Amino acid sequence: MRSVLRRAALIAAAALGGAVSAGAQALPSEPVALAGGKVTLGGDISASIAPDDTGFFNYTDYEHSALRLFRADLTASITLNRHFAVLGEIRDENIDTLHAYALYLRIRPWVDHAVDIQAGRVPPTFGAFARRVYAADNPLIGYPLAYQYLTSLRPDALPWNADELLRMRGRGWLSSFSIGDSTPANGVPLVTAFRWDTGVQLHAAAGIVDATMAVTLGTVSNPRVTDDNSAPQAAGRVSARPVTGLVLGLSAARGPFVSSTASRGAVGDGHDGSFTQTAWGADVEYSRDYYLVRAETIWSEWKLPGVAAPVITGPLRALATYVEGRYKIRPGLYVAGRADHLGFSDVIGTSGPQSWDAPVTRIEIGGGYSLQRNLLLKVSGQHNTRDGGRIKSATLASAQIVYWF
Repeated sequence: MRSVLRRAALIAAAALGGAVSAGAQALPSEPVALAGGKVTLGGDISASIAPDDTGFFNYTDYEHSALRLFRADLTASITLNRHFAVLGEIRDENIDTLHAYALYLRIRPWVDHAVDIQAGRVPPTFGAFARRVYAADNPLIGYPLAYQYLTSLRPDALPWNADELLRMRGRGWLSSFSIGDSTPANGVPLVTAFRWDTGVQLHAAAGIVDATMAVTLGTVSNPRVTDDNSAPQAAGRVSARPVTGLVLGLSAARGPFVSSTASRGAVGDGHDGSFTQTAWGADVEYSRDYYLVRAETIWSEWKLPGVAAPVITGPLRALATYVEGRYKIRPGLYVAGRADHLGFSDVIGTSGPQSWDAPVTRIEIGGGYSLQRNLLLKVSGQHNTRDGGRIKSATLASAQIVYWF
C-alpha cells in the first residue's frame, strides 16, 4: 500500500507542478473523438493521500480506503447508428486488477424522444449520490456513509443467532459468520457507490420529470455480474425539477440478498429468494448563485433466516441521512461540508436489546481549487465516531488531485 500511495503522490505532484509552472501548456480538456465522432474516449484520474484509517471508517467493498486511493477510469462510447450505441468503462484502483465498471448497449427507439433502454452492466438506478460518484462530482474526498461504510452483513455468510451477529458490531471491514462461507471478508454498505449492477434498464424523461426502472441480478448493496440466488432485483427512481435549481428525487429497490448457498445452509432447500433487501431513498438538491445544498436519506431492510436462539426475529433495518453544502468563494475556489449519520435497529441477544451494528457519525469539511477547468485540488478534514468496534473514533486529514477529460 505504501508504494502505491507513493506512486500516486508522485503522479499528483507531477500533475500539479505541470499545471502551475509558468507558461505551461494546458492539459487536454476534451474527450478524444475518433472515426468521425463515432468513437469517443474519456478519462478520469484521481489520487488521494491520508494517514492510515486504523478504524476502517473509509474502507470500501473493493478493500481500499476512499481517502488513500489512486483511481484511473477510461470510458468509451461507440455509436453504431442513430439507435444503437455501446458504452463501457474500465477502472483501476491502487494499480491493481482492472475492473469492467460498466459495459452496456444503449438502444434509443425514437431519436426525437428522451427514451432509452440499456442492457448489460448498467448505471445505478437507485439514489442521488450513486449517479455522481466520480471524484470531480464529489465536493469532498470522503463518501456518504450510506454509499461506502461497510456493515457486518454479507450475502454469502449468515449469523447462527443474534449473539453471533452482535459480535460483529463495528467490524464490517472483516466480518465472519458460521453459516455459508466462513472465511472472514468485508460486509456490504446500504448502497454501494463502487460497483454497477447487471441487467436491463429503461429511462425516460418528459418535461420536468425523469424516471428510471431496472431489473438486475444483484441488490443495491451487492451488485453482481452473475446471479447467486436465481431471482432478480427491481429498482426505480423518479426525479422532478419543479423550479430552476431544485431537484427532488425518490428511489426504491427490492430483491433477494442472501445467496442460495448460504440460504440452504441456514434453512435448507425451497427458500431461494426469500431473504431480501428492500431500500427506499429520498433526496433533494438546490443550487443558486454561489451555493449548492444537497440532502439524502436512505432506509434499508434485510430479511435473514432465524436459525437458533436467541433468534433474529425480525428484519434488520438501517437508516442513513446526510446533508452537504458547497459555497464558491470566487471563481475556481470553494468550501464544502457534510454531516452524516448511520443508525441501526435493535436485536435481542442474550444480554438484551442492542443495535445490530454500531451507529456511526461523520463530519467532513474541506474545499477545492481549480488549477484549470479540468484539474482540481481538494483538501478535507474528517471526524468519525462509532458506538462499537475496536476503534471508536478517528480524525483524518486528506488531500486529492483530480484530472478528467
